Amino acid sequence: MLELIQMEVNGKPVELAIDPRESLLDTLRNRLGLTSVKRGCEVGECGACTVLVDGHAVDSCIYLTVWAAGKRILTTEGLLGPNGELSPIQQAFVEEAAVQCGFCTPGLIMTAVEIVGTGRRYTRQELRKLISGHLCRCTGYQNILNAMERIVEEAYRAVQNGDVHCEIFPK
Repeated sequence: MLELIQMEVNGKPVELAIDPRESLLDTLRNRLGLTSVKRGCEVGECGACTVLVDGHAVDSCIYLTVWAAGKRILTTEGLLGPNGELSPIQQAFVEEAAVQCGFCTPGLIMTAVEIVGTGRRYTRQELRKLISGHLCRCTGYQNILNAMERIVEEAYRAVQNGDVHCEIFPK
C-alpha cells in the first residue's frame, strides 16, 4: 500500500506516493534524479549517501522516506547557487584538492555543512572523528581535513563577527 508524503527537498516542496519500505536514498536518486546521493554500502557504514534531514546528517540508505514526511532534506545539489555556482564549502573542497574520484565527496560535503552549521571551532582531531563515518579510498583524508578546517574556521570567524547570514551557511 502506497503512502502519500510531503517533504521539502533542496528548498522545493515535494509530494510523493511511496512504498513505506522505500529508502530515502532510492527516493532521492531514482525518483527525484538527485545523483549526488551515492549508493555505497547500503548499510549505513560508508557515508556516500549522506544528506541532511532538518539540518542533521543521516545515511539515506538506512533512512526510510516515510520518516522524512514534513521534513527538510538537503543534498549537494541544493547547495549550488542560482547560476550553478559552487557553495563556499564545495569550493573549499575543490581548492584544497579534496576531490579525487568524487564518489565520497557529496556525503563528506553534507557532513561538512552540518559541522559548519554549528558555528564552532574544531581541532583537526575533532574533525577527523566527525568524519569517521565516511570511507574514502583515494585521498588519505588529509586534503579533506584541510578543506574542512578552512571552511570551519571561516564560519567560526563569521559567527564571531555576528554574520550568521554569510554565504558559508547553506540557504
